[in-house]
Amino acid sequence: MNFENIILEKKEKIAVITINRPQSLNALNKPVFTELSMALDTIANDKEVRAVILTGSGEKAFVAGADIKEFMDFDVAQAEALARDNQEMIFNKIENFNKPVIAAVNGFALGGGLELAMACHIRYSSDNSKLGLPEVTLGLIPGYGGTQRLPKLVGKGIANEMIFTAKMVSAQRAKEIGLVNEVYSQEELLAKTTELAETIAKNSPMAIEKAIQAVNKSDDAKVGFEQEIKSFGELFGLEDKKEGVGAFLEKRKPNF
Repeated sequence: MNFENIILEKKEKIAVITINRPQSLNALNKPVFTELSMALDTIANDKEVRAVILTGSGEKAFVAGADIKEFMDFDVAQAEALARDNQEMIFNKIENFNKPVIAAVNGFALGGGLELAMACHIRYSSDNSKLGLPEVTLGLIPGYGGTQRLPKLVGKGIANEMIFTAKMVSAQRAKEIGLVNEVYSQEELLAKTTELAETIAKNSPMAIEKAIQAVNKSDDAKVGFEQEIKSFGELFGLEDKKEGVGAFLEKRKPNF
C-alpha cells in the first residue's frame, strides 16, 4: 500500500508508522488522518504484527500540531464534526486498538500531536522533545481528547495548568509527571522503542488485547472489574492460555 503522507514499515512482528510531512513539522491534516486510519486497519488485520510504533519523520517534531489553515474558516457545526469524526477515526481507534501502540515522541508534540501521543498505550520520548497543548492561545481548547486523556495521565491540577497556560513541558518534566514513560537521546529513541515492542511481541497477543480492553475500562471501577473478570474467563477458552500454562509447567518458553 502506497502512502503520500505516512510511511508504513513492517519489521517482523513490529509495524512502524512514520508521519512524513517534515516540511510542516508533520502537522496533521485530512490526508494524514485518512492514511493513518487506513494503515491502522491494515495492521489490525495482520496476524503477524504484535505491536505498533508511531513516530514522526526528522529530528524536530513528532507532530507539531494540526494544520490550522485547514479549519480556520469552519463554522460551529463543521468544527464539531471535525472533532467528532477525527476522534472516532484516529484517536479512539488507537486507544482501543487490538495491539499495543507505542509513541516514539521525537521532538515537538503539540496540540493534536500530543493528543495523538496520549491516545497511544505507551510513550517514549527523545530528550529534545517539547510537549504541550497551546490551543487556548488560539481561542480554542484541545479537540481530539486532550482535556480527557491528559488529566488521567498527570492528574487534574497539572492538566489544568498545562491547558490554561499553554506552556510546553520538557521531556524530563513529562517523565516526572507521568506523561511519558522513558526519555532517551534522539539517537537511542527508536532502538529503545523497538526493544520495548519486541519484548511485548513475545507475549500472548490475545492476552494483551484483553488487557488493553480491561485497562481502558478502569475509569469506572465497577465496569472495569467486570471487564477484567470476563476477559480473564474468556482467555481460558483460547489456545494462548493452553500454550502459556503448558510452557510454564514444562519449563520452556511459550510459542505464541
